[in-house]
Amino acid sequence: MPIEKEEYAEPRCLLCEQPYGAEPQTKPVPQQRIMEKVDDYMSRRDYAGVERHLLYWLEEAKLGRDRRGELMIRNELTGHYRKTGERDKALAQAEEAERLIGALGFEGSITAGTTYVNIATALNAFGENERALAMFERAKATYEAIPSVKPELLGGLYNNMALLLVSLKRFDEADALYKKALAVMETAPHGALEQAITHLNMANAAEDRLGLLDACEAIDAHLARAQALLDTPTVPRDGYYAFVCEKCAPTFEYYGWFAAANDLKERAKQLYERT
Repeated sequence: MPIEKEEYAEPRCLLCEQPYGAEPQTKPVPQQRIMEKVDDYMSRRDYAGVERHLLYWLEEAKLGRDRRGELMIRNELTGHYRKTGERDKALAQAEEAERLIGALGFEGSITAGTTYVNIATALNAFGENERALAMFERAKATYEAIPSVKPELLGGLYNNMALLLVSLKRFDEADALYKKALAVMETAPHGALEQAITHLNMANAAEDRLGLLDACEAIDAHLARAQALLDTPTVPRDGYYAFVCEKCAPTFEYYGWFAAANDLKERAKQLYERT
């Protein structure tokens, strides 16, 4: 496997490239290529590689005065550290990302909404529920004011905000958001995977609200629908599909759908081995 440049090279020194007294020019980082490499690392579950890669390019963005690239990378690092359970690192990156929204004058933009969702999700993951809810509200107001916002962004917002509302026992509000997430993801390319996740979240919410016995019928209905959505033949069988299968399997297992859970684990395993 070839070694990537960012694994051994030091970030360039811009001071050596500019005449004395000249205002350094912005040197944008290659955002698409950075994300393609992140996806490659994630397909192999190489979380250390993700961190090393993103930190390298963060330094490149800072040295190149590329604040847009820096914002993108700090958003990715916030999500990465949330997944790896590193609270202080995640919230430090989130704080810097929020600062950059103001510095760039991006308030009211899709980028701002996406950043707020990312920050709120990290805050929620580490128990900062009230702060998370306030940030979700900012994201919701931002997204819903932009007609061109992509459905997958709205769907992700509604889903994650609903999860927080369930934890706060605000079930009616959560149910309304889950239903909005399902509706909006019907218009998204390959939205079946996100709809499946939403149905599993709704199964958990039904149990939290009614108790396992009283929610049994609703839970089974949501699981059956999620299973059908995960079997959608037009959804690409790629690294993200493997990630979703792996993420959904424990919920099926928890509710006694062992065959479905084992099938999803096997799908994920085969896809990871293929990459």
